[in-house]
Amino acid sequence: MEKRHQVKRIFDNISDRYDFLNHLLSFGIDYYWRYKALKKTELKNNCILLDVACGTGDFSISARKRGASNIFGTDFSLNMLKRFNEKSGWILGRNVQAVAETLPYKSNTFTNIIVSFGVRNFYDLKKGFEEFHRILNSKGKVTVLEFRLPDNVLLKIIYNFYFSKILPVIGKLISKDKEAYTYLPESVSKFDNEVNLQKLFKEVGFSNINLFSMTFGIVQIVIAEK
Repeated sequence: MEKRHQVKRIFDNISDRYDFLNHLLSFGIDYYWRYKALKKTELKNNCILLDVACGTGDFSISARKRGASNIFGTDFSLNMLKRFNEKSGWILGRNVQAVAETLPYKSNTFTNIIVSFGVRNFYDLKKGFEEFHRILNSKGKVTVLEFRLPDNVLLKIIYNFYFSKILPVIGKLISKDKEAYTYLPESVSKFDNEVNLQKLFKEVGFSNINLFSMTFGIVQIVIAEK
């Protein structure tokens, strides 16, 4: 199955349990990760913000709490977008079913793009980042929040054990989807081994690229400017 359709099927299937599992499996730290990413972005109240691979909208909701009001969302999973609509009426009419590689917006439209745990699901990451560069205006920023493997050997062993042995069992029991929570650890490992986000941002024309590690190196924030 083509990657984008595999991802769509998984997230369509787990959309009604996605938020609960996110908070449970991260022990609630995911709220802090989003807060920290937006703080480092120095998000302005008058920004025009696009949340790509927005899912059920938690990153957008966090941005809204920080004063952003002009927010749009895109995701390939229609069921995830429906959950976003149910949670936040202010997004109605502002979210679109689309993939990052072909975004339905004019060039130089947005001041900010945010992506929370979504870039590893892109089927063509470089093309997605080229789209980001196209639709951002001058000095616009992309903020990516994503998992990574910790550098510390002992932490990596613990992390891999949790991700490969414990997380899939809990995820399967609650989501009733066998594939969803085996895909997660596999995608993180593959992504971490194959992708250098800073290098890729530079290749497509971004500058002032900064990386921040959090929670013992299991999460990264990458901020790049057009």
